[in-house]
Amino acid sequence: MSSIAAIVLAAGRSSRFREAGGAEETKLVAMLDGKPIVVRVVEAALASRARPVIVVVGHARGAVEAALSALPVTIVFNPDYAIGLASSLRAGLTAIPADAGGALVLLGDMPNVEAPLIDALIAAFEARPDALAVAPVQKGQRGNPILLGRTLFYEAMQLKGDEGARRIVAALDRRDIAEVHASGGASTFDVDTPGDLLEKSPPRSED
Repeated sequence: MSSIAAIVLAAGRSSRFREAGGAEETKLVAMLDGKPIVVRVVEAALASRARPVIVVVGHARGAVEAALSALPVTIVFNPDYAIGLASSLRAGLTAIPADAGGALVLLGDMPNVEAPLIDALIAAFEARPDALAVAPVQKGQRGNPILLGRTLFYEAMQLKGDEGARRIVAALDRRDIAEVHASGGASTFDVDTPGDLLEKSPPRSED
């Protein structure tokens, strides 16, 4: 059975975060419950079945890499990060081993996603050989992370600007998508401003 890689997109400029008063160069190294946001995301990926775990960096590269220095991940630098999210997704997909059957795309600013949800997405993909992608769903709303089967990699590489994996899934026939129930808000909660760090975040459990 082929492996599923994880791509953590951690290259964004954090413009809204800094405009709203964030002191850090990037929101990804802002602390939440005692850990940098990006560390929480990467540790969840490492605790899952996904391998390898690839982190795409760009803006504030040094700060993000320093936060992740003790973790066994593959770092990929995206020099075109300012162009938008799609360029980072391309950089991550390019680094995936040839024998990987798919890629889980995680956003570096979604710190409540945990390993059980990631593993549930992988299990759903394995259970549905006909599925092209897998998405978490809560109350009828699709969230992140998204699992893209290898057959979608070429299409994903053609995305532009801030289009991401959800854009690919939205264009698919519903019959081509496996869905996994997500609870607790982890699949939809992200950090955009310093205020998001102060508010009570959703429970991390996916039970």
